[in-house]
Amino acid sequence: MSKDNLIYITDDSGTERAMELVLHFKEEDIGCEYVLIKDPEDEDGDIFAYLYDGTDLTAVEDEETLNMCSEVLDAYYDSI
Repeated sequence: MSKDNLIYITDDSGTERAMELVLHFKEEDIGCEYVLIKDPEDEDGDIFAYLYDGTDLTAVEDEETLNMCSEVLDAYYDSI
């Protein structure tokens, strides 16, 4: 894992954590940017979706947006 692929986030307890950037994309239809990240130390490899406004990350919680992020990630994996 390259240092270029790391994003540092602060979790709910105030601890800064290094997360691996899996994918960053813009949804042109609605003009929103998203980042998909995972904890490089997590054996399960769970991927988390966040809305990115250029400064802050906000966890994606609604099912429709999570499904869209999953579809984009699947298409990305299919293309590589």
